[in-house]
Amino acid sequence: MFRYSFAEVAEIVGRTPAACRQLAWLARRRIRASQGPATPAGRQAGIVREFKQAWEAKDIDALVGLLDPDATGTADGGGLVSAMLRPMEGGERIARAFVTVAGLAPGLAILERTVNGQPGLVLQQDGVTVVVLAFDVAGDRIKRIWSVLNPDKLRPWATL
Repeated sequence: MFRYSFAEVAEIVGRTPAACRQLAWLARRRIRASQGPATPAGRQAGIVREFKQAWEAKDIDALVGLLDPDATGTADGGGLVSAMLRPMEGGERIARAFVTVAGLAPGLAILERTVNGQPGLVLQQDGVTVVVLAFDVAGDRIKRIWSVLNPDKLRPWATL
């Protein structure tokens, strides 16, 4: 749709170009309003650090407190490694999953790093990067966690 002019979109959907322009403006405004104010980078880093510490301590209550109740966790294994096939929904469920992972992977090193320009975590097993975590923080809660496990996408992280 983005490569079409308003006149072309209007013809496709049976509206006037002016109506399509107005709908696009309203949609953009609604998206901006739903995003809320950005959390300062320092606060984001603090929340990610608190998440790391709670995870290392296997403190489910602390993790739940850092996660939005409607948080979503997504994993990308690229079909090369085992990963969730569907996004995981709910802060408590995500917290329990992270504690389970901590129990299954003794010796996992959790490093604070910048991921996609934001505070994130890099997980290493025996010095090898096995997961990179990116976070979407809104206010004082984590709204979304992206877990990249796909070895092809982890290659740039191999030289930490």
